[in-house]
Amino acid sequence: MNSKIVVSATSENYWIIVSKDRILCSTATEPLLLTRWSALTFAHAYEEQIVGIGEHNDKPIYLLDLRHENVETHLESVSLRGALIHCSTETFNVLARAWQYALFLRTHKYCGQCGSQMHKVSWEMAMHCHNCQHRCYPRVSPCIIVSIYRDNEILLAMGTRHKDIGMYSTLAGFVESGESLEEAVHREVKEEVGVNIKNIRYFDSQAWPFPHSIMVGYIAEHASGAINIDDDEICDANWYQIDQLPKIPPTFSIAGRLIEETIKIIKAT
Repeated sequence: MNSKIVVSATSENYWIIVSKDRILCSTATEPLLLTRWSALTFAHAYEEQIVGIGEHNDKPIYLLDLRHENVETHLESVSLRGALIHCSTETFNVLARAWQYALFLRTHKYCGQCGSQMHKVSWEMAMHCHNCQHRCYPRVSPCIIVSIYRDNEILLAMGTRHKDIGMYSTLAGFVESGESLEEAVHREVKEEVGVNIKNIRYFDSQAWPFPHSIMVGYIAEHASGAINIDDDEICDANWYQIDQLPKIPPTFSIAGRLIEETIKIIKAT
């Protein structure tokens, strides 16, 4: 099941090299390295860890995880959030997949069922235990994120983790076992700010590898109820006129695009 990937030393391929929780690259705007394996001399000691993760511009993409090792290299390093700011959506999605694969391989070295060493399956991204036949696949955690409006106002909240930077955003939360995405939207809104919503419509989705989520975005109208925040997760929440918004997320995030789209809907009504 576990076979070593043989990479041509002279052919140019795309490389995503992960060190700790950062991407090694030429520049933040070009986080996908296009180079030959022969040029990556600092990484040759990690050749056994090369993983193929698809193609980009008709060239193979290889992931190489240096894990927590410190290596000397001429390359810069960029965080995933930094890459999200600077690169295209297509490139970021490739990086998101690579990071989630790297995290999966790091955290599934041993079987969660019997404790034996696991081995990577050669034909798919999975780890397999030869002792008990347990097989694991990369985890993807679905989250909903929703923008809520009434008349010409948007409901925005400041989460506890955004308190230091003073940013207000849309509401979001993980989907729980046994519930639909739409049920999760209603539950999270009620739990976090105490209001009821109606006319939920799907907006878009975004890979969110922090560490392994998929954000599913919705827009909804306020139905009833006054704001009553959950103090454990929310510091503040209010209705804001669209021309008097507080500090909000940039539009490279789905939260920023949800707010942007909600403003368009309000202006069109």
